[in-house]
Amino acid sequence: MGAPLSIANGPIRATVEVPGSKSIANRALICAALAPGRSTVHHVATGDDTRAMLDGLSRLGVGVEQRDTTVVIDGGSLRGGTTINARLAGTTSRFLTALAALDVEPTVVDGEETLRRRPMSELHDALRSLGADVRSVDGCLPVTVSRANLSGGRVEMRGDVSSQFVSALMMIAPCLSTGLRIDLTTPLVSRPYVAITASVMSSFGAEGITVGEQTIGVEPSNYAPCDFRVESDASSASYPLAAAAITGGEVRVEGVGANALQGDARFADLLEAMGCEVVRDRHATTVSRRGALRGIDVDMSDVSDLVPTIAVVAAFAASPTRITGVGFIRRKESDRIGDVVGGLRSIGCGAEENEDGLTIVPGDPSSYRGTIMRVHDDHRLAMSWSLLALVVPGILVDEPEVVSKSWPDWWHVRSDLLSSVNR
Repeated sequence: MGAPLSIANGPIRATVEVPGSKSIANRALICAALAPGRSTVHHVATGDDTRAMLDGLSRLGVGVEQRDTTVVIDGGSLRGGTTINARLAGTTSRFLTALAALDVEPTVVDGEETLRRRPMSELHDALRSLGADVRSVDGCLPVTVSRANLSGGRVEMRGDVSSQFVSALMMIAPCLSTGLRIDLTTPLVSRPYVAITASVMSSFGAEGITVGEQTIGVEPSNYAPCDFRVESDASSASYPLAAAAITGGEVRVEGVGANALQGDARFADLLEAMGCEVVRDRHATTVSRRGALRGIDVDMSDVSDLVPTIAVVAAFAASPTRITGVGFIRRKESDRIGDVVGGLRSIGCGAEENEDGLTIVPGDPSSYRGTIMRVHDDHRLAMSWSLLALVVPGILVDEPEVVSKSWPDWWHVRSDLLSSVNR
């Protein structure tokens, strides 16, 4: 399996560049595919999920040309009658299911076994109620979808399962003759991602988008080609910023500044609440720590991808941390409540599962023990466990390659962070 990960022998002090936001890029690529003409999307991440999205678009007849981190899309014409392999990319599978519903020819959307286990019935049921022909077993992949009588209208959906279902419907709504109204029957989780969807749609010319507390509306309109730049990924930024908090150092992340569109840029605020110093300018965020970390009590329903990262930081705080509002993350790439709790317990840190979250009860970090950390095919667990290993000797990550899902260069970046200690 390899040697244990190297520890940091002092505070990390570094400047880091992170990939483009996968969430924003996925939305921009869908909108570009629906816009008649040529769009250029810049600063697109090069991970496995992005490749799955681009392959899927190509299978649907969209012109795709990738030049490093720039993607040229010739959109406006879809061709179904194909099979798409979303691999492990949940967002890709959901967005492309909705996109494929715009064509009369049936398309099969499938993925690897882990993705096949993730429930998607809310999206499938919504598309059916709007007139699409959607066929699946138990609301999971593989799913066969075609337009049938899809024309738009009103649909009721739960908001507490996944905001991706809402975003998927929103992005196809301008192409529906009657537009779309989504009435949420439960509070919407990860609301900032829906705001991102609306913003990207507007950049590509969509009009008449309203996002309320319980109702989302999209009027029929036309997408237009766009030259679009993806901002740096706030979720990825959490890992080097957390490294500063854990080691008592200082890290500046370029590209995630004061005007960041992404809700996950709030990670720095959580670190500030835990005792770190945060400085933002237009172009970057800097986190430093000089005193002790303290635990926090926080609802993370809008920033759920950050749960594993903040849980690792909490393991080095002087008091407990309670995370709430995230029961739905049990259905991510892994069970991000149970697997995070199990991982922390395996090193000797106190942790408990709650109905809608978890509680971390830190011990003396000097008593934490190295072990093999299981990541369960989850890139965010792999990167989070690698942060533990900055301080805890003897930690191994059992599937280090899974970081390729979102940040293939993470292990090189981690090595650079370690090198900064001795500069």
